[in-house]
Amino acid sequence: MARKGKEAVKEATEALLEEQRVFRPLPEVVVEANVSPKEYQEAIEKGLTDLEGFWEEAAEELDWFKKWDKVLDESNAPFYKWFTGAKCNITYNAVDRHIKTHRKNKVAIIWQGEPPNEKKKLTYYELYRRVNKFANVLKSLGLKKGDRVAIYMPNLLETAIAMLGCAKLGVIHTLVYAGFSALALRERVNDAKAKVIVTADGLYRNGKIINLKETVDEAMIECPSVEHVIVVQRTGQPIDMSDGRYLWWHDLMEGVSDECEPEILDSEHPLFILYTSGTTGKPKGILHVHGGYMVGINRTLRWVFDLKETDIYWCAADVGWITGHSYIVYGPLICGGTTVMYEGHPLYPKPDRMWQIIDKFGINILYTAPTTIRMLMRFGSELPRRYSLKTLRLLGTVGEPINPEAWMWYYQNVGRERCPIMDTWWQTETGMFMIAPLPLSLLKPGSATKPFPGIHADVVDKEGKPVPVGKGGFLIVKKPWPSMLRTLWGDPERYVKQYWDVIPGGVYTTGDVARKDEDGYFWIQGRADDVMNIAGHRIGTAEVESAFVAHPAVAEAACIGVPDPVKGEVAKVFVILKKGYEPNDELDKELRQHVRKELGPIVIIKSIQFVESLPKTRSGKIMRRVLKAQELGMDPGDLTTLAD
Repeated sequence: MARKGKEAVKEATEALLEEQRVFRPLPEVVVEANVSPKEYQEAIEKGLTDLEGFWEEAAEELDWFKKWDKVLDESNAPFYKWFTGAKCNITYNAVDRHIKTHRKNKVAIIWQGEPPNEKKKLTYYELYRRVNKFANVLKSLGLKKGDRVAIYMPNLLETAIAMLGCAKLGVIHTLVYAGFSALALRERVNDAKAKVIVTADGLYRNGKIINLKETVDEAMIECPSVEHVIVVQRTGQPIDMSDGRYLWWHDLMEGVSDECEPEILDSEHPLFILYTSGTTGKPKGILHVHGGYMVGINRTLRWVFDLKETDIYWCAADVGWITGHSYIVYGPLICGGTTVMYEGHPLYPKPDRMWQIIDKFGINILYTAPTTIRMLMRFGSELPRRYSLKTLRLLGTVGEPINPEAWMWYYQNVGRERCPIMDTWWQTETGMFMIAPLPLSLLKPGSATKPFPGIHADVVDKEGKPVPVGKGGFLIVKKPWPSMLRTLWGDPERYVKQYWDVIPGGVYTTGDVARKDEDGYFWIQGRADDVMNIAGHRIGTAEVESAFVAHPAVAEAACIGVPDPVKGEVAKVFVILKKGYEPNDELDKELRQHVRKELGPIVIIKSIQFVESLPKTRSGKIMRRVLKAQELGMDPGDLTTLAD
């Protein structure tokens, strides 16, 4: 069985290696691009030979209150610092500076609610005034530079305003995806010791109203640091506001001054903490800072998505993930662009919703996840074909590797074979695109192409030696970059251990496996660790196992990710029951409901298998790779460490 599985894997790999299709951009795309082929080659060269000079040029495009003394400080590696001595503020660059230019009355954000008749537009000047008001609200509640605010919100205008208002004061925000459970919210709020939670009464999702306030109420039972909860009135359903800590957004904003000077911050001042799943149960608090982060996202968005003054740009992600931070809110606004925020489900009220939104607003750039593309593929090519989509100029993908079939469907049916696809590889930790094409690049379906100029990526073995062309290995980054994470919040030791001590040579280990082809194109193959990628959401297997074991019937649990044609991966869980419990359909259903309550609906359980034992090492660690190999008919590899 194992040998047959190994051969099947070998065949699949070889078929992948034989992906020979190459797509050239149309001549007019190359001619009109922000970066010419000559400039791109020069940038690659400069990024290799003069790393600091390359990023210093990128930093000059932004506004600083004081310039840097040094571009890169490597004296305390891997705790790198960028643009040391500089003074800046990301909100000043995203909003304030545009008020003094022709962009003052340009539309900054177009917001579309899930109910089709709901839409709003904010100009840069309107956004500026609302951000100032919210910053003044935070001041009135006693918040100051360095304090933390948790934002548990869907894609609303107020979400962006809250982020920018926090950043204006040097208050650190932590966004928590609005699909997470009360327990997940509580864990993140308590780790950050947030003083304020910003939330909404509810949100619209797939035609239903979801009560966010109830989830916050449940979380707040054990959140001692929280002094106030600010509630946005979104759905208008009745909610209990009798607790004195709960305050309405609209009441607080009324009568507050719309002038607020930005806090002048050190370039290394923390901007946000964003929690991401790890291979242990506790989520990791990724810390990003003002200076280097804004330099990285500004340059990558201008170059990769070729953002023009007249573009309407839609990143169809959730603002609660890093994609939403970098490329819905901060990046497009720093560039002075018009960014679209959509609240709802891509299939509501019908599966043509995305195509309808593109035509409605004349969107030029669409950036979405392969999961969404695969989901839309199920409804056939005739749906996008009913719409003009003629305003589209560029397409993009994010969150996971895109399979060639989905790439081709997207290219042919959405882009009509005229829109290059910018397949981007990056992470919460990297803050910005790391491997991605430019509009002038030759494209291969399924490949993220080559590292962005100034990014020194490679594929190596566990000793840190480059692997041969076509062979899989560990994806690493050999040199620091401006928008990199600075540490893990409250856990610098874990930061060093998890990212810098894995492979020798002082390199950043991404946790992904990849290969390079003969043209130097990178092909990302997935995670090397025990983190599942469900619909673009990274979910730690340990978190799922912890949720199962919290149920009174479960003694032990082991979780693996198994391939799914739509979601990319879904979870299969092996469960050992406690004595006195018998496996049955009723218990299966109860366990699924329990995990949904613990972790939220984004953890999709494909199946639960009740077992008598689990493969473990002699030290008691569950060997998930053995379970995965059995499930997928693969070679389980070295079994010498197995206890039995």
